[in-house]
Amino acid sequence: MQLSLNKSLVYGFGVALLALFVVGFIVGAIGSKFTDSNPFLKKPEVHLPPQLIYDPFTSDAHGDSHDDHSKESDGHGAHEKDGHHGLPPNHFVITNTLISSWIATLILILVLVLGARGGRSDREPKGFYNIIESIISALYGFAEGVVGDNAKKFFPLFATIFLFVLVNAWLGLIPIYQSLSTFDSEGHITGHFLRPAGTDLNMPLALAIVSFIFVEYWGIKTLGFGYFGKFFRFGALLKGKIFEGIVDFFVGILELLSEFIRLVSFTFRLFGNMTAGEILLLMTSFLIPFAFSLPFYGLELLVGVIQSLIFSALTLVFVTMAIEPHHDEGEDH
Repeated sequence: MQLSLNKSLVYGFGVALLALFVVGFIVGAIGSKFTDSNPFLKKPEVHLPPQLIYDPFTSDAHGDSHDDHSKESDGHGAHEKDGHHGLPPNHFVITNTLISSWIATLILILVLVLGARGGRSDREPKGFYNIIESIISALYGFAEGVVGDNAKKFFPLFATIFLFVLVNAWLGLIPIYQSLSTFDSEGHITGHFLRPAGTDLNMPLALAIVSFIFVEYWGIKTLGFGYFGKFFRFGALLKGKIFEGIVDFFVGILELLSEFIRLVSFTFRLFGNMTAGEILLLMTSFLIPFAFSLPFYGLELLVGVIQSLIFSALTLVFVTMAIEPHHDEGEDH
């Protein structure tokens, strides 16, 4: 009886998905071309810069005071202003991606605090605490496998980066999350109140800078001034080995450049993947609404995990390389 009921539920779910796909195809951008009608959803517009929500210094919300240009209609009822694209660089403003990063931070703090309360010594650990403990244990085991005995020192930053990037990536997959909008006095949409922080170039860059400083700090703390020996290789030149010395010198320059190139690679890897995922979901929903986007949501869940792991794991790898003693190629081993 139970098996028959399960089969019926699966069959019904499959029929519902198929029906949603057919309806979505008909009312979507593709089907509307055949029926000569308007698509169910308006054509999506992607704005790479974050949108201004509030400027506390001028008490102006939604970016209305940053230019006196008149509103320009996009042809679909939504209005945009230059203030959304050119944020003032001279003082602090609140953007939709900044709000999103605050939300992600609060969620992490709340979840970890509640999870820690479940593990108090005067009570038996329960479900939620066990889930949090399993996640932390898995992350610590991964860190230990990469950096060995140094896992205890490097784990806090590794876990923080992983969880922060993951929560930000998954928040953007909540259907209603990016639908919250700001409006002007005439009821026109002026911007989206929330947007995943990973799609703002500033957030990946900030994390890349934190990772860079972390790596350099531990390299200098562990090796002292000897850490700079891999960048400035003069051992062979001092020994009169001209050819080897020149080669070592340029190798050191390349090592130095690679340290700073990591800032670029870290930043654009995360930014590119998060932004591409957002555009993919927007376009699939526009072309065929409803069920067609579900597989891509599953893909983006996986991408969020992978990108979080890559960013945090590479930080561990680079700090491991930084604290390892190195020798000038011109030295005798």
